[in-house]
Amino acid sequence: MDNRKRAGLIVAVIGMVAFMTLFNSGSPMPIVHWPVETYMGLVFTIGWLSHVPNWLAYVLAALVLMLMIIGFYKVGGWVYGLVVRRG
Repeated sequence: MDNRKRAGLIVAVIGMVAFMTLFNSGSPMPIVHWPVETYMGLVFTIGWLSHVPNWLAYVLAALVLMLMIIGFYKVGGWVYGLVVRRG
């Protein structure tokens, strides 16, 4: 694993933890339950705002989370590439 992939992985983890913290900031749930609460909260938000069927809200929420992980990974690798080129 090269440094660009490591940077992407680190940014993806930090980004997802930040998103979970933002989504669960007022919740009394323990930190261990935050990933599930984030997913369920996203499902509720999608279902409530768009009136899609429940099964589609679950699929769309999973897709959104996967795309966020991929996006954070790509941004981390891109920023690492910029830093290495200038340094």
